[in-house]
Amino acid sequence: MPLFHRANIILPGLALTSLVALLAYAGEHIEIGILGGRWIESLVLAIALGIVICTVKPLKPALRPGIDFSAKILLEIAIVLLGASISLSAISSAGVWLIAGIAIVVVLSIAATYMIGRLLGLPPKLATLIACGNSICGNSAIVAVAPVIEAGSEEIAAALAFTAVLGIAAVFLLPLLYFHAGMSVPQYGVLAGLTVYAVPQVLAATAPVSLLAVQTGTLVKLVRVLMLGPVIFLLGILTKTETAGIDSRTGHRHSLVPWFICGFLGLMALRSFGLIPDALVTPMAVASNILTVIAMAALGLSVNIRSVAHAGGRVITAATLSLLTLGVISYGLIAALQIQ
Repeated sequence: MPLFHRANIILPGLALTSLVALLAYAGEHIEIGILGGRWIESLVLAIALGIVICTVKPLKPALRPGIDFSAKILLEIAIVLLGASISLSAISSAGVWLIAGIAIVVVLSIAATYMIGRLLGLPPKLATLIACGNSICGNSAIVAVAPVIEAGSEEIAAALAFTAVLGIAAVFLLPLLYFHAGMSVPQYGVLAGLTVYAVPQVLAATAPVSLLAVQTGTLVKLVRVLMLGPVIFLLGILTKTETAGIDSRTGHRHSLVPWFICGFLGLMALRSFGLIPDALVTPMAVASNILTVIAMAALGLSVNIRSVAHAGGRVITAATLSLLTLGVISYGLIAALQIQ
């Protein structure tokens, strides 16, 4: 298909997803202006707006190619660019035992959450999304893992919606735990870094305690985010191993590791070795965020709200039990490392 003709086919749906993303950014700015903080991220707003639009008025078939392009290709490019935001050098001061302990916590939490989700009757892919989201870095992990395991739009929407609610709840509840549980500041910082989803949420949860809690929580969170690379790499291998071989339709060999995972790890390595100029890091992060929000708008425009609502009770139960399990495992790490 000629490039120009393909662009004309994609453009209408791409324009719609971009418009929804723009409305989501506007909503986020309004939220900051009224509430003084960003409690619901633009990517969650984008997928919510997309679901509403798709539910209220059925979309024309001509929009579907551009929506599919946004949901798949733009999301994969965003994941590649995300790698430039993660540097191994940023966590070098954490210490070998703490890094190893955080890795163990992430692995145990993913395994436990997956089992919880399956016992509650969730599909394997949805259980995997919730496990990775709760155990690593919330929305970013869900978005990064989804194309690797080829999760459906409804599964992604459900995982994002309900983990977002828990992420906000954790920001409010964790400081209460510190003030009533007799924890030390370093212990609280480690706990916050291990259980809160996003870096801004870690800052919000630790700032009421002290600067040391902020520094400790942020450091632990950075180590936890670093686990995203190995996790999506392993998931990519596990997912593709079953389908590896020759495609009977095209004659091409399937790759065991999707291209965007290789790109993600490649940019992470370049950033770690100082080969990406600091002046490019922020623009690449901004571009990744913009593409992710557009992709989330596209996913929302592909979701039937009834299918998401149907899974709501089981998803929120699985996510809640997962967060509680992560908290227990994190307490175990604090005790094992004798953090005072």
